[in-house]
Amino acid sequence: MRVNNFNLELGIPPIDGMRSVQPSSPSSPVQPSAFGAELTNAMNRLDEAQRVAEQKSVEAAQGAGNVHEVALALEQADVTLKVAVKARNKVVEAYQEMMRMQV
Repeated sequence: MRVNNFNLELGIPPIDGMRSVQPSSPSSPVQPSAFGAELTNAMNRLDEAQRVAEQKSVEAAQGAGNVHEVALALEQADVTLKVAVKARNKVVEAYQEMMRMQV
């Protein structure tokens, strides 16, 4: 019994739209430098969040800033740094796992 005839033997009508479905291929191949560019972009965002937090803290210390804005900027910088550290830990862990593999 072939799979194509299986549905007919059970009385299940074939799905017409499925006949024209073709496996998709990526429209553009992934560039080797795309990972490096994304990593650089993420590090730039982390650096910018740290700078904004520092700037808001200095403004607040001089009496010109809003305490709520300072707290928000500091928390955003903290979360961004934590995400970066977690990502780094995952990369290091994956590297160490690969180094433990026997060839």
